Amino acid sequence: MSEPVLQTTDLCRSFTQGDVTIHVLRGVDLVVQPGEIVALLGPSGSGKSTLLQAVGLLEGGFSGSIRIAGQEAASLDNDERTVLRRDALGFVYQFHHLLQDFNAAENVMLPQLIRGTETDEARSRSERLLTALGLGARLDHRPAKLSGGEQQRVAVARALANRPPLVLADEPTGNLDEATADVVLAEFLGLVRGEGSAALVATHNERLAQKMDRVLRLHDGRLE
Repeated sequence: MSEPVLQTTDLCRSFTQGDVTIHVLRGVDLVVQPGEIVALLGPSGSGKSTLLQAVGLLEGGFSGSIRIAGQEAASLDNDERTVLRRDALGFVYQFHHLLQDFNAAENVMLPQLIRGTETDEARSRSERLLTALGLGARLDHRPAKLSGGEQQRVAVARALANRPPLVLADEPTGNLDEATADVVLAEFLGLVRGEGSAALVATHNERLAQKMDRVLRLHDGRLE
């Protein structure tokens, strides 16, 4: 079997408020295989976002092991962690966080240009991803001219722009109505599978979680 694209071992995170210690993650052991789409199910406050922040290398203060694409994150300095995050991870959030001064195609081009991709190649991939998501006629529209569902589709394309082996999605359809959420999730799952990436998707929606390859439940900082 190939090496996991993500593996955490005894991952812990605690916060101290005054004299009280709050344990958010309590020894999480998690494995995601290449190409696998895993739902991380749990109510608000269960630690889903904290877990994604940990494996996304977005915060410090964690103990335990995080291996991404075969690299142990704890052994990397800040610059090395930035490169690993750029090359191995894509991110989709509940809110799209698109750059308002750039059109749809440019928003998807930007992470590629930062990585050093030639402009023509970045534009071609941007247009291909957005067209696959039904936005071929909206490439030159800025976010303010796009619907909520369209903006989230741009965010999905941006997350996959650099062909990351792992996409992390935190309630990626949580800001959409149910009908639009169903369509966007289906397109997201289809594109992730088509690109050969893996995904870890945090959600509180049982119905949406069942559309993924495997469901993990986070309760009181532990996986069940």
